[in-house]
Amino acid sequence: MYYIEQNNPWSIFLYDMVQKTSPKPRGRPRAYNPEHALASARDTFWQQGYSATSLDDLSEATGMNRPSLYAAFGDKRALYLAVMDRYISVSHDAMVEALAADIPLEQALMKVCDFALARYFPTQADAHGCFLIGTSLAEAMNDVEVREKLRAALETFDHAFEDRFKVAKKRGEIPADSKPAVLAKLASAIIHTLAMRSRAGDTKASLRATAMAGMKMICASG
Repeated sequence: MYYIEQNNPWSIFLYDMVQKTSPKPRGRPRAYNPEHALASARDTFWQQGYSATSLDDLSEATGMNRPSLYAAFGDKRALYLAVMDRYISVSHDAMVEALAADIPLEQALMKVCDFALARYFPTQADAHGCFLIGTSLAEAMNDVEVREKLRAALETFDHAFEDRFKVAKKRGEIPADSKPAVLAKLASAIIHTLAMRSRAGDTKASLRATAMAGMKMICASG
């Protein structure tokens, strides 16, 4: 079994990176570890972008030859879409956990920002921003499926924020006339800014200060 740190939803990314060794299943062993393959492909797309990543790059990163890649995931586009799905799912789960209703609103919002910044500024590596925004925006122009996945993902993240703002409204943490759907998009906009500016060279400290100021304004204005 892989070790996953308790109460840390981002640990799933960490075990991808450190590549823990799992016990061998009974019977015929698998020729590859699908979670490791997706993580390795994700990191390659993340660093180089979709268009600049070749099948040879993916083969080298995953340790799988081309026939094995095709058999396991399909072509490069299919592998990229699978990586998108995985990233979106894990990110959403982490976001929902961070926005738990048992802590004050501003603290919950900053937990989301801190999780995002931890992803955008990996330890002992250059800042690389958000995988989803960094790799899919260009492809969304000409690929309908990528565009739809991106749109659906952003709406899913908005809804997670919106649900927390609805709770905050009922509790009186924000004014009674607040509009949770609008506040949700403002909160998402802050996360998008962190993603873009981290890749453009802003420091983690400056971006966290920006996030804190922005979330305070949202909570105060409602």
